[in-house]
Amino acid sequence: MSSGLLALLDDVAGLAKLAAASLDDIAAKAAKAGAKAAGVAIDDAAVTPRYMVGFAASRELPMVWRIARGSLRNKLLFLLPAALALGAFAPFLITPLLMLGGLYLCLEGAEKVLEALGLVEGHVTPVAVAADPVAEENARVAGAIRTDFILSAEIMALALSTLPAGGLVEQAVVLAVVAIGITVLIYGAVALIVKADDAGVALAAGGRPVLAPLGRALVRGMPGVLKALSVVGTLAMLWVGGGILLHGLEEFGLAAPAHALHAAAVAIGGGVQGWLLEATGAGVLGLALGAVVLGAKRAAGR
Repeated sequence: MSSGLLALLDDVAGLAKLAAASLDDIAAKAAKAGAKAAGVAIDDAAVTPRYMVGFAASRELPMVWRIARGSLRNKLLFLLPAALALGAFAPFLITPLLMLGGLYLCLEGAEKVLEALGLVEGHVTPVAVAADPVAEENARVAGAIRTDFILSAEIMALALSTLPAGGLVEQAVVLAVVAIGITVLIYGAVALIVKADDAGVALAAGGRPVLAPLGRALVRGMPGVLKALSVVGTLAMLWVGGGILLHGLEEFGLAAPAHALHAAAVAIGGGVQGWLLEATGAGVLGLALGAVVLGAKRAAGR
């Protein structure tokens, strides 16, 4: 009887080790997939705070929560099943769809750069809240969720592209982990950003000599932080979009541009400087292609 119990315990221990190994494998795959989508996530976090401009401070966190909830719903209910269906039935479409998403990122990034340089007319973005704040909040949240849907689709497609074929359940679990993890990180960061100035005001008014200067620095510094985030988001769009297009061209047999850029990075010693060179090359390509698409789009709209 004792031998039977020992055998059962051995089986349980073996199953526990197998489960732990599976969890470690899923975590590793999710981390790899999430890292590949980091550039798009940065852009998402940089874009979202502008939707809260003009609202009372008491409405900022509820708006962030509503947008985060809509983002998670998009990822888990719509994009995850679509990604799994693509991987199972039409994997040949993943690269073209990624490239279309990359081209969209290039278009958006190029438009922001050219507007900042005064080379194209910018879009007028309303910052004042309309007479009906509830309707305005609903409209802003809906707009943020629509923008997030496009970026989330790119995140899920990038995550799917890192996963090996087969293992539908494991793919679903990894994509769900990526969806939840990236959403928490993005909107946790957005919540901290939009409430940083309020925290600064509270610290400055708290009367503590040590904390008051920190509070004033937060209040003074947040406009610059938001501007820097906007710049980082734009650069991330161009870098990620250009990189996706370079890798997509490789998949279709046009490997020369990516190989030339990689060879140049190796020639200068690789490492951080090599990565910066490759990212800059991808960004320049993204800017050029985005400017071409933007010109065609505006010409067609006339």
